[in-house]
Amino acid sequence: MHHTVQHPRRKPATGLAAVAALALVGVLGACSSGASAGESGGDDSTYTWWDPYPQHDDASDWAGRVQACGEEAGVTIERTAYDTTALTNQALLAAQEGTSPDVILLDNPAVSTLSDTGMLTTVDELGLDTSAIDENLLAAGVVDGETYGIPIGANTLSLYYNADILSEAGVDPASVTDWDSLTSALQSVTDDGAKGITFAGIGTEEGSFQFLPWFWGAGADLRDLDSPEAVAALELWTGWLEDGYAPNSVINNSQNTTWEEFLTGDFGFAVNGTWQVDSAAGADFETGVIQLPGRDGGVAPAPTGGEFILAPAQEDTERYDVTRQIVECMTTPEGFVETANTFAYYVPPTADGQAALLEEKPELEPWVEAVRNAKGRTSDDLGADYPVISEALWTAVQNALSGAATPEEALETAQTEAAESTS
Repeated sequence: MHHTVQHPRRKPATGLAAVAALALVGVLGACSSGASAGESGGDDSTYTWWDPYPQHDDASDWAGRVQACGEEAGVTIERTAYDTTALTNQALLAAQEGTSPDVILLDNPAVSTLSDTGMLTTVDELGLDTSAIDENLLAAGVVDGETYGIPIGANTLSLYYNADILSEAGVDPASVTDWDSLTSALQSVTDDGAKGITFAGIGTEEGSFQFLPWFWGAGADLRDLDSPEAVAALELWTGWLEDGYAPNSVINNSQNTTWEEFLTGDFGFAVNGTWQVDSAAGADFETGVIQLPGRDGGVAPAPTGGEFILAPAQEDTERYDVTRQIVECMTTPEGFVETANTFAYYVPPTADGQAALLEEKPELEPWVEAVRNAKGRTSDDLGADYPVISEALWTAVQNALSGAATPEEALETAQTEAAESTS
């Protein structure tokens, strides 16, 4: 779906930061492994750029866009692509060696990991104006009151439904407005002989990513994993399994597996993301999308996916002027829409960009609403503590779904582990 002048003088990244970064495996699909090798650094006419899109080669529309922004700034861009996890670790290594690129696009939860090492410039240092960026999306790049980078777009989760199954079961999608009405819909669907809901409860970051809308939708806080609100969210999931509304396979489901289950046409509902819009349109049955409901109504905050465009600190600070021009080129309203179209519907992070996208694709309105209600995983100033908290959370989900512990017991253990590791 993730900040001051004194930072560049901090100690370089430690092995511990790199370990934490390893937990931040990109959960939003699309990025394949494999990368071209490239040296960072560069002369005044060449600027280096790293991104997590190895599936877009030098002949791609994306690579052309990157080069166009370089040309507009009067320089050549040397682009290198790594997969998501390798990129974070490569960035930490480059900071230690003093070979950081001029620009990095990075999965948003890893922004705080990099900023914690002092290797990034702030938007203020670079002279970037972020006033038009939606605050909830920018928050993933805020650490200790300083903002690092700009989101190039965002994707998030919503609730897909099979219109045929709901119709046959007499369920109006518009009636699903809170947890009780969703559970009631699942009962109607299963009573009618279909399967209820599938989601990804796997013991990885994907599991946390899918659980967070329910966790936050209950009013829970990631600093307080065993609150009554958190327990209620986990009881919702375990209750669905116990009542037969969700299959036991969810404990091992990745988001891709969940989607494959939904495409069989057997399920009434599936929790999945913006990146499945095209696939849903091509399904063998009619699909629709509704917002993930909060416990007592309203839209539950779902976590944001998507990359931030960042400028690592450089010894030659005169390079920052051109870097700023490159970043600004990528973050105009038109640029945001181009990114949205290039990357399977990233929703622009500004009101103007969202309006421009909806003019082209009005059917994406539910996703724009979901993104407007979304929340960064490292928001609430969690910063580099997030990976540790997330692992404790997904472990609790695993323990509760498997029956190894009650939701309350699982979350009490999680809170103890998270508190010890982040103190």
